[in-house]
Amino acid sequence: MTGIRAVGIPRTGGPEVLEIVELPVPQPGPGELRIRVTAATVNPTDVGLREMGADLPTPWVPGMELAGVVDEVGEGVTLPLGTPVMAIVSPRRPQGGGQAELVAVPQESVAPVPEETSDVEAATLPMNGLTARLALDRLALPAGATLGVTGAAGALGGYVMQLAKVEGLRVVADAKPEDEPLVRELGADEVVPRSDDPSAAYRRAVPVGLDAVVDTALLHEEVLGAVRDGGGLVTVRGWSGPSERGIVVHPVLVREYLHEQAKLAELGALVEQGRLTLRV
Repeated sequence: MTGIRAVGIPRTGGPEVLEIVELPVPQPGPGELRIRVTAATVNPTDVGLREMGADLPTPWVPGMELAGVVDEVGEGVTLPLGTPVMAIVSPRRPQGGGQAELVAVPQESVAPVPEETSDVEAATLPMNGLTARLALDRLALPAGATLGVTGAAGALGGYVMQLAKVEGLRVVADAKPEDEPLVRELGADEVVPRSDDPSAAYRRAVPVGLDAVVDTALLHEEVLGAVRDGGGLVTVRGWSGPSERGIVVHPVLVREYLHEQAKLAELGALVEQGRLTLRV
């Protein structure tokens, strides 16, 4: 093989700039393995790369999560050839992201595909699943605490709710009327309506205030009023305040968990147990 095909972004712009490009075949180094990709997702981060570019030579290759089969391993890798795997990868690295025929990544970014799960389903777990895991790790709420989740019907919101229930948290989430059955199925103990004043909507449900909020809907300061004094707010696009009343804002970026193999494997185990619902 002289080259591989990948999705390439030659310049910033709309979807029309995307093209199929040929790149050198990646070779795994020590501690790395190569995956023959069978499924790769498209997420808002990929849209951001296409619209804003990166400080790297073009073409940029998008894709932050993927699934496939191990087809080559470097020194020290323990996963056998032929293992079905899922992986997280940063498209803002010189080698690019996951939307390519072959992708080399550190073994620490890879975990086996959960049993009874298709590659397409498995590819949806690493980025949003690890973001949800990171959010809850940052908050470190005790069992019985009350967590608000905005944007609960989305993939990230759904993973946050289900992981929160695994940890014994009470979940209060917002939803449009048509999404309420899904949000309840995913674990919400109470659902509040979407509102132009989200803080007031949550306060009507929890007058004393939420212990924390994971804000996947990017409401930022609009939802601070829902949090009790001294509580926590997780944001997912870098917003860090200003805050109020001693509320701690935790901006989380999934790149912090790019090499958390054990945590990715734990997410896969929860899928196998039926406690985490994959979202295609």
